[in-house]
Amino acid sequence: MSGTLNKVMLIGHLGDDVKMHYFDDKNCVGRFPLATNETYTSKQTNERITNTEWHNIVVRNKAAEICEKYLSKGDKVYIEGRIKTRKWTDDKGIERYSTEIQCTDFTFLTTKNESQDNASNQGQSATNPNPNVADPKQDDDLPF
Repeated sequence: MSGTLNKVMLIGHLGDDVKMHYFDDKNCVGRFPLATNETYTSKQTNERITNTEWHNIVVRNKAAEICEKYLSKGDKVYIEGRIKTRKWTDDKGIERYSTEIQCTDFTFLTTKNESQDNASNQGQSATNPNPNVADPKQDDDLPF
């Protein structure tokens, strides 16, 4: 095989609402954080441990507008895309890097009723404002 592959598939929960940026030429970009969780049981303490990884998702144009309209914080979504690292210079002249997932396809996994329940529950839980992220009760039998 002489080619290369840059493909990412994620299933996670939105950490915030989609933030939109519109350009003069009618194009737009939507950005949102996505949390994926890994849960396992420690062999030393027999304690359940959950690690959360955060991903910066970037979606463009019509797809961004659809995400802004239908996705909200806490919703579960499948994202497919590619990894891209951006480099820029900050106000102090220091070079900075950011790794993003450039979304090419997505599927909403939270139903409309679940999304409405999430919105009403967010105001009720002070200790965990987003009960869907890092929920150890959502256990699966996957070994990884």
